[in-house]
Amino acid sequence: MPACMRSILLVSVLSLPLLSMTAAQAPATAPKPAPVPFGFSPPVPHENAPLGKIPSFPGDGAGAYKTRRYRDLFADLGHTPAESRAKIERAFQQLFHGDGQEERLYFETGANENGPLAYITDWANNDARTEGMSYGMMIAVELDKKREFDALWNWANTYMLITDPKNPSVGYFAWSMNTDGTPRSTGAAPDGEEYFVMSLYFAAHRWGNGKGIYDYQGQADKILRGMRHHPVLTGTSPFRIHPDDAPFVPPDHPWPSPNNRALERSGAIPSTFHFPRGPRTESIGPMVEEPHFMIRFVPNVEGGVTDPSYHLPAFYELWARWGPVEDRAFWAKAADVSRDLFSKITGPETGLTPDRCNFDETPIQLANGTMVPFSYDSWRSVSNWSVDSSWWHKDGRETALSDRIQKFLYSQGIDKFDDRYTLEGKPLSDRHSVGMLATTAVGSLAATDGPISKAFVEALWNTPVPSGEQRYYDGMLYLMSLMHGSGNFRIIEPK
Repeated sequence: MPACMRSILLVSVLSLPLLSMTAAQAPATAPKPAPVPFGFSPPVPHENAPLGKIPSFPGDGAGAYKTRRYRDLFADLGHTPAESRAKIERAFQQLFHGDGQEERLYFETGANENGPLAYITDWANNDARTEGMSYGMMIAVELDKKREFDALWNWANTYMLITDPKNPSVGYFAWSMNTDGTPRSTGAAPDGEEYFVMSLYFAAHRWGNGKGIYDYQGQADKILRGMRHHPVLTGTSPFRIHPDDAPFVPPDHPWPSPNNRALERSGAIPSTFHFPRGPRTESIGPMVEEPHFMIRFVPNVEGGVTDPSYHLPAFYELWARWGPVEDRAFWAKAADVSRDLFSKITGPETGLTPDRCNFDETPIQLANGTMVPFSYDSWRSVSNWSVDSSWWHKDGRETALSDRIQKFLYSQGIDKFDDRYTLEGKPLSDRHSVGMLATTAVGSLAATDGPISKAFVEALWNTPVPSGEQRYYDGMLYLMSLMHGSGNFRIIEPK
């Protein structure tokens, strides 16, 4: 089951920079660093080459930003806009307000001085993540669901926003929390911040700005400035989210969840597995790698890599127009760099992107001799470059990439392709995923029209709303893909 191993991989990979920081900067009297977490092979040391010549795409392009026309892929199959809107609304109602045990991801938890509070949960891992919270906010603003948007943003600010000045991640949002608001992490993952920013700009344009945390424009500007200009801060754990919290020390066992219980029963989590618990020194800086104009996988200073699925050139183009003036040129360049990255690190025969790569657009070799494969984060990359093609239509390479990945996965069987591969196309799992199918269908926004691109759109239309234990990641990607595919995920411009 993908969410099971995705949870383990996230914990392992997000822990690795912290461990390397301990080894690099801890004083001589500090404890020895904990062993590398189970399930993760560390990368071979790599020195990034300088950023080379990157094709530049100035101007507004020829996509929906300029034309105000959004393609409806489902209409090409004979479905009316009303049918698509009804399908999206049914999916929203199920995932946000359906049965609490089998269907919904959105849960309201009372209120505070700022109003209702709600979280999106990864049901099978029993936590709330900035990824899911920001996805939920994006869905809500696109579908004009202000109550849900504000309740999620209130919960994120109340529980996830790091305010303890002794935590070097202060100003960022902790990427994983228990659903009672206590931490599972005291550091950040930039994909959450990216979607927070974009959804907040859209909220400002749709609903106007309020006060405090509901000054959407001001909040978006603040987060976006921090992503690029966060000072380098160093501290030694245990850390807190808020100054009055107890210090956070992970448990001496896997977090309790349906996924972890299943992994323990299968033997996939060894009985000897323990989270690193000793003191560690961390230096945290910006979420971007300034010399390479790229988003980082984590903002830890030492080392560092990027995650192609974090690259959102469609959003960066808007930040280059709406964001803080002093950063607009940076985000315009980052959009061009992201497009180039996609073209350089995808498998030449498969169109598959690795889960992580180096800043100089080269693959990461792991200590076990393998290269970082296409995995769960990677599902999102095809959607990212295809939405960029739809909104901006600047780089013809994105059509070739969508054609390539759709052709490869179609050859594997559109109803049975696996959800993890080497970049050369060797299967690494035996599960077919709704979320991966959904994002690959969004690839049809950029792909050449033809039987293969239409087959993916039809497969998405015919797929039911995800339910059950593994509904979180599949469900979020499914709903956003329905919105993209129907032309209902749009740029919400200033009035």
